[in-house]
Order: sequence, then structure tokens, then C-alpha cells
Amino acid sequence: MIVLAAVLGSGLAMLDGSVVNIALRTIGTELDASLAELVWINNGYLLTLASFILLGGSLGDRFGRRRIFVIGTIWFASASLLCGIAPNPETLIAARLLQGAGSALLTPGSLAMIQGAFRPEDRGQAIGTWSGLGSIFFAVGPFIGGALIDYASWRLIFLVNVPLAAATILVARRWVPETRNPDTTPGLDTLGAVFGALALGGTTYALIEWGSTAAWWSAAVGVAAAVAFLLREARTRHPMLPLTLFGDRIFSAANLMTLLVYAALGAISFFLVLQLQTGLGYSALRAGVGTLPITICMLFLAGKGGKLGSRIGPRIPMSVGPMMMALGALWLTVVSRDASYWTHVLPPLTLFGLGLALMVATLTATVLAAAPDRHAGIASGVNNAVARAGSLLAVAALPLAVGLTGEEYADPVALDAGFDKAMLVCAVMLAAGGLFSWLLIRNPRLLGDPESLPA
Repeated sequence: MIVLAAVLGSGLAMLDGSVVNIALRTIGTELDASLAELVWINNGYLLTLASFILLGGSLGDRFGRRRIFVIGTIWFASASLLCGIAPNPETLIAARLLQGAGSALLTPGSLAMIQGAFRPEDRGQAIGTWSGLGSIFFAVGPFIGGALIDYASWRLIFLVNVPLAAATILVARRWVPETRNPDTTPGLDTLGAVFGALALGGTTYALIEWGSTAAWWSAAVGVAAAVAFLLREARTRHPMLPLTLFGDRIFSAANLMTLLVYAALGAISFFLVLQLQTGLGYSALRAGVGTLPITICMLFLAGKGGKLGSRIGPRIPMSVGPMMMALGALWLTVVSRDASYWTHVLPPLTLFGLGLALMVATLTATVLAAAPDRHAGIASGVNNAVARAGSLLAVAALPLAVGLTGEEYADPVALDAGFDKAMLVCAVMLAAGGLFSWLLIRNPRLLGDPESLPA
């Protein structure tokens, strides 16, 4: 029942993350939203999730994992209800910001509850079950979301979260024991979290609204907040993000690769669904199902990729994987208005998914192995936040960078040209991630520490 509560909680976030992109085209039409507003609907959630996920983990360690998990679930459900009844883009954007903050509370708690409640010898099996069952939510998301959008209303993709959240809270309150971290630091770095949120928020607004007067002020706020964040983390006794972690070259390199890879992954997910719907005329359900090759590769091969990385070391999987993804992104430039799914979409998506499955588990293991044991939770949270921030910034910057503004996402000709440029940029980012890994990542045996990468 503990695993069930964790699966339901994390599944809420996974389900939401896998269906909102599919709904953007329909939301734009019904609410008369501009491309910038669609980007905010996507990015609002990522912004607050990336900004507060480290704080959410710290709150759980200090005040109780189950308590913060339940609060986050209630928060997430309330924001989902507001998303479902939003009458205009502005309300939906505000609700998505709130939804991301709720996810920042429940997401760290889902795994922390298992970590705190199970004996060490049972944790591996429990975490494996949690990961496998949680992946089902991500896999079925395109089917459920597409069907709801096509045959009912896009609003239901948010409203369905409410009964799922109620079931999650019931299971958690009844069967999950409360746990805390007895070694947690005595203080909370709330000011650091605020500076981090302002840095990401200011930068994101500047990228999306670039060209306006407000964008320059926003960029200045973002830069100033980023400097303040670094100074705060360097000087406070209990930092949310210990900067000493980045003194390890492997940790820094792995997170740099994470930033580039997940930036490309977020941008491809955003642009591809729009291209399938606007350029190729797919329904929401068909567009969602069309992206399944990536999910299938992850479901069946990510574990094997992790085992390969444990056996041969991280350098090859973390170099070859992104290069395969780069080739897949480059291949996606053939997806135009007259493209066939079986010959133009399926092959590059499969190649992309194979590359992702090869490197993703090894990447996570490498980040955790590079950090001291006492910072394992923080290291995982940092990597999670970096991944979300990469997607956030790429989706914010790329539409304008490739020449898409206003309502051009509904124009097949304009979107087709912008899509090709976006895929080229993504291919460059992925190739750079693979190159950085080859140059900076070293296998444990070459570092003289054969035990540093967990099996």
C-alpha cells in the first residue's frame, strides 16, 4: 500500500506531463491563445516545479514525508480543478504555475516515503515496482489524453486528476507511516528557493516575450536573482544547493549533459506534437499515440541500458546515447506536411528513443555516484531540477528563435519551416551533450574508484 500511494502520487505528475502537450493545439483554438500563451501553459508548470522541487524535498525531510506528500497532492488536485474550469489563457497559466508548485511537494515525497518506510534490503524491489508501475501512467497518458480531447473535452485531462488525487490521499493517510530524516539540517533555505524561482522566472519571461520592454527588465531581474542565488548558497550554513557538489568534475559534467539532453527532449516533445496536428492533420489521439515509440523504448530498454552502463562504465552510454538522439532529431526534419508516419516519423522517433534508453539510467547513476552519500537526495533533486530547467528554457527560447510568433502554430507552412529549424537546434544540443560526455566523463576504473558506480 505504501508503494501504491507513491505510484498514484508520482503517476499524477507523469500523466499530466504526458498529455498536456497533446492538448495545446486544441486549447489554443478554444481559448484563442497565442503561441506565447501556449508556451506559458507548458512552461508555467515546469517553472514552479524546477524552482521548488529541492525545497519540497527538504520540507518532507524536516516535517514528515507523508505530510508534505499529502499537502502536495491536495495542492496539485486543487490547481488541476482550476485548470479544468479556466475560462481564458491567463487563468490557465496561473493554474499551471500553482500545479507545478504542488508537484514540487508531492514528487520528492513519492520516492522518499519508500526510502523511509522500507528496510534497506527491501528498498530495491520496492523502488523497482514503483518505477515500473509509474511508467504505466506515462505510457497510457497519450491514449487517455488523446481520447478525452477528441471525444469529450481537453478540460477533462485536468479534472481527471481530482478523483485520482482523492484515492492517493486516502491510501497515504491510512497505510503510509510517517517518516522524517533524523539528520536533516536545522534550517530551511527559503530565501535561496525564492532567488532560484526569480532567476528561472525572470529568464523564462524574457525568452518568451523577447523584444518587448518588459523582457529587458525581466532579464535583468533574472540575472540579478541568479547572482543572488549563488551568493546565498555559497554563504549560508544550510544551503538548498551545496555548491561544493559541483567541485566534482563528473557531477558537473553529468548535469551539463542533463541540461542539454533534456532541453532537446522538451523542445522535441513540444514541437513534434504541434507538427503532427497542424502540419500532418492528426487528431489529438493520433498525435499522442504517434509519440509512443519513445515511451516503448524507455519502458522495455531503459533498465537494460542501466545494466550496460554498470558493466562497461558510463562514458560510452552517455556519449553514444545522445549522439543517437541527435541523429534521430536530425532525421525528424523530414517530417513535413506530406510525410508518412511509418517511413518519416516512426524510424527517427525509434532511433531517438533507443538513444534515450541507452543513456538515461546511467546518467542518473553517475550523478548519484559522484556525490557523497550524505548528499544523495540533494544530488538527485539537483539533477531533476536541472532536467526540468533545461526543458523550460528550451521551450521558452526556441519558438521565437526559429521565427514562430503569434498564432503561427496554426499555420502549416509557417510551422513546417520553424519545426525544421527547431529540430536542427535540438540535434546540435544533443551532439554537444554527447561530445561533452566523451571529453569529461571517465569510467570508475580509470578514476581509480571501481566502486563509485553502483550496480
